[in-house]
Amino acid sequence: MKLLHIDSSVLGPHSVSRQVSAAIVDRLRQATPGLEVVYRDLTSTPLAHLSGSHLAADIVVLGAPMYNFTIPSQLKAWIDRILVAGKTFKYGAQGAEGLAGNKRVIIAISRGGFYGAGTPAAVGEHLETYLRWVFGFIGVTNPEFISADGIQIGPEHREKALAGALQAATNLHAA
Repeated sequence: MKLLHIDSSVLGPHSVSRQVSAAIVDRLRQATPGLEVVYRDLTSTPLAHLSGSHLAADIVVLGAPMYNFTIPSQLKAWIDRILVAGKTFKYGAQGAEGLAGNKRVIIAISRGGFYGAGTPAAVGEHLETYLRWVFGFIGVTNPEFISADGIQIGPEHREKALAGALQAATNLHAA
């Protein structure tokens, strides 16, 4: 079994999404003997030109912080490499059909404020909604999200959000 771990935060050791994505990978390593993990840091190692190896894994763990209401530009560059007609989706009589539905995708997201349904800022949330759409487009209809929200509200909110997300990572099911 192969796992692709991708981080996209520019904050290095101060990143909440990196801490949570690492906890997710640790949990899955403990629960899955022989798990082969490939790690990509999209901020320290810029992407090369398009190749077929960007989604060659059974499990994808993605660290995705919200930057200016959406995903970081380096994560967008990676997404541009996995949305490939004939590889991860195809067009047919019924429109687009995803070809990567056999992947498990777990996404650690962090947001400075509160953007959940029913909040005043919900209309500005283009991180989780975008990633749900992108992965659904390629056939991953049930991506798993672990969220740390309100991390810029203050230190106590940050610690509470991080603790909750790390606990959710610890509680992930193995299969």
